[in-house]
Amino acid sequence: MTDVVETLSAAPDPAVLAGLDHWRSLPIKQQPQWPDADAVAAASAELSTLPPLVFAGEVDQLRERLATAARGEAFLLQGGDCAETFADATADRIRNRVKTILQMAVVLTYGASLPVIKVGRMAGQFAKPRSSDTETRGGVTLPAYRGDIVNGYDFTPESRRADPARLVRGYHTAASTLNLIRAFTQGGFADLRQVHSWNKGFASNPANARYDGMARQIDRAVRFMEACGANFDEIKAVEFYASHEALLMDYERPLTRIDSRTGTPYDVSAHLVWIGERTRDIDGAHVDFLARVRNPIGVKLGPTTTADDVFRLIDKLDPEREPGRLTFITRMGAGRIREVLPPLLEAVTAEGATPLWVSDPMHGNGITTPTGYKTRRFDDVVDEVKGFFEAHRAVGTHPGGIHVELTGDDVTECLGGSEMIDEATLATRYESLCDPRLNHMQSLELAFLVAEELSRN
Repeated sequence: MTDVVETLSAAPDPAVLAGLDHWRSLPIKQQPQWPDADAVAAASAELSTLPPLVFAGEVDQLRERLATAARGEAFLLQGGDCAETFADATADRIRNRVKTILQMAVVLTYGASLPVIKVGRMAGQFAKPRSSDTETRGGVTLPAYRGDIVNGYDFTPESRRADPARLVRGYHTAASTLNLIRAFTQGGFADLRQVHSWNKGFASNPANARYDGMARQIDRAVRFMEACGANFDEIKAVEFYASHEALLMDYERPLTRIDSRTGTPYDVSAHLVWIGERTRDIDGAHVDFLARVRNPIGVKLGPTTTADDVFRLIDKLDPEREPGRLTFITRMGAGRIREVLPPLLEAVTAEGATPLWVSDPMHGNGITTPTGYKTRRFDDVVDEVKGFFEAHRAVGTHPGGIHVELTGDDVTECLGGSEMIDEATLATRYESLCDPRLNHMQSLELAFLVAEELSRN
């Protein structure tokens, strides 16, 4: 790791700055082997001088919103690409992802009768943890692809070489993505009536007939609001937040700034950042660093998670037990969720902690087909979500949200759904460079199914 030049908006407390760099002395995982230390230092120094991608006030607002979800008064919808690529940061692709999340949110809002907090895995989800540092094809071994912010996907020595210039390109791609997201969500594109009209088209498809009833109910509710003279000008814009896994410290650290209002650090690369299952070591660099910033923090919890793991994470990341500060994102697998989650919920409830609990039904359900495609079965995704709701009902806690890898495009990466994607179909439009994503239709179908669960609460 490298030192960075800090540009701060207020005179920082030396102890705070020293704390922000304590991670450098701790064990750290999933970092690239940069071949040129001077180039990394230069890239990090440049990042430290660039404007924030998000603002501290927005981060505080999201933390307040997540606190309402932790109390059962709202629901979190977090979705987007497995790994964003620079090539896909186009207006059309960004619009389609935002559109899909907005469509899902309308359905979930109706099903839950609660506000839905909309958070994209967007504008920064450029890095991916890998199970191996290398990849071998045909007897040739090269560094693993770690996301566009580190190296290229093409299997050549030049492409797979970690390039620090990509850190700065990642920042600029995130900035342009956020600019477009703000335009879409504040400029009328998110008008409730328009978003609902998109969903009517989905539900009118005979393959989705089971969802037509709910779509019609939403339509009646919208027309009732219009008849009552509701001011639709006030719902033409929506709040939309950005998130990503805080993986690369040579990106996150220089984009951490001291807020002039409070003198506290904020990671201004995103509103919400999370720690992955592979990097949540309680004594590791990632947990130490994110414990020191004021952002809402997410932590992925896999099927081997124990109550002791959870308590230690709470004590480290949320010692003040602040609602909205900590989100646990469970990724247990459809076959384990009903066994593993309830004891964790019971233990945390008994201790009086109030994290937000969110289901990631994607990462615990991966399979590989005989033809070599990484995929997921839509039925397994749905089953894990149902198990998540069942666990919360049994314990009496709040199922606070879902975290989904999705795209707004018509890819064929996950099996099943109303389109009946089979193994032979996967090859027709498999575009993900890492993990398989739900396509536009599967995402909407999942939203209707989750809405049915929410309506039971």
